[in-house]
Amino acid sequence: MSLPPTSPRLEQLRQLAAALPADPLTQYGLALEYVSLERWDEAIAAFDETLRIDARYAAAYFQKARALLRRGRRGEAAATLEVGIAAAEANGDAHAAAEMRKMREAIA
Repeated sequence: MSLPPTSPRLEQLRQLAAALPADPLTQYGLALEYVSLERWDEAIAAFDETLRIDARYAAAYFQKARALLRRGRRGEAAATLEVGIAAAEANGDAHAAAEMRKMREAIA
């Protein structure tokens, strides 16, 4: 069994996330690093942690949906986008809401 891909940046982000467990930006950065390494399940978990810390973090919904799609989990991706659209609209972020609507329509 081969080990999942890693990077020095991943290790730095893991340490930073451990040091700043309540910082959504750090969790989001960790999630994006997992995405860049195509470690989808870990990326999804890190996006979930980002959203646990800050449920208004619209970009995390968008990126989580993308990761879910890479795992073939279309229904979960669509549900994530629904929640993300509502969060973006509540934040007044029309651009993020529109991007998530486009993605949702593409997978419907």
